[in-house]
Amino acid sequence: MPSDKVLHIPTPDGQADAFAAYPDGGGRHPGVLMYADGFGIRPVLREMARELAGHGYYVLVPNLFYRHGPAPVIELPEYIGEEARPAVFAQLMPLIEEHTAERALRDADAYLSFLTTRPEVAAGPVAVTGYCIGGLLATRTAAAHPGQVAALAAFHGPVSADGPDAFADITAQVHFGHAESDLTPEALAELGQALDAAGVSHTSEIYPGTAHGFTMSDTDAFDSVGLKRHWDRLIPLLDRTLAGLR
Repeated sequence: MPSDKVLHIPTPDGQADAFAAYPDGGGRHPGVLMYADGFGIRPVLREMARELAGHGYYVLVPNLFYRHGPAPVIELPEYIGEEARPAVFAQLMPLIEEHTAERALRDADAYLSFLTTRPEVAAGPVAVTGYCIGGLLATRTAAAHPGQVAALAAFHGPVSADGPDAFADITAQVHFGHAESDLTPEALAELGQALDAAGVSHTSEIYPGTAHGFTMSDTDAFDSVGLKRHWDRLIPLLDRTLAGLR
């Protein structure tokens, strides 16, 4: 079983609490910065970080909304069903709106500095991955740190939110896994054209039959086939780009 711990990351705006999972037995491992979805750090995110750590990675999951307090920043039901969503989103949306691109980039600098100086993390490039809003944050991080981020994966994330020019500086190998409910085939083609124009090495696909949030087993959107496809895309991407660091 992987080890895990709660950590605190110094940032220009305070201390961000974070969850880290990494292989047992010592040694140094390739680093992965994992951005949670808007619901934040909770049991399902810890499970996913441990799963990834079991494949030989050091996985750091920061609390995106640390400026408002430690995780969980808002009270979440054990299962985030349709009945619970309106009340949860009423609390969540102001936090998301306050998390501007400027804040996100300051945080990304701090998260990567912290991750790459952990004694358990191998020297060299890292990967970033994210879910929902975390997919956009992962994309921004890869664009802001070309050369340092070797792999970028985002799932059911609004990766096009900053426009096609936002991909120009990405040097990472990329996988975008989209929910069928989030993206039309036409929009998928436009995104592919933008990535090609930016010279980004990528795969980008709609996961059949999925709804927004399909990787998260504590929500109504969960799709077990979609989650498996996500692992089947994510693990080989990381192995391909970071294998030399083992």
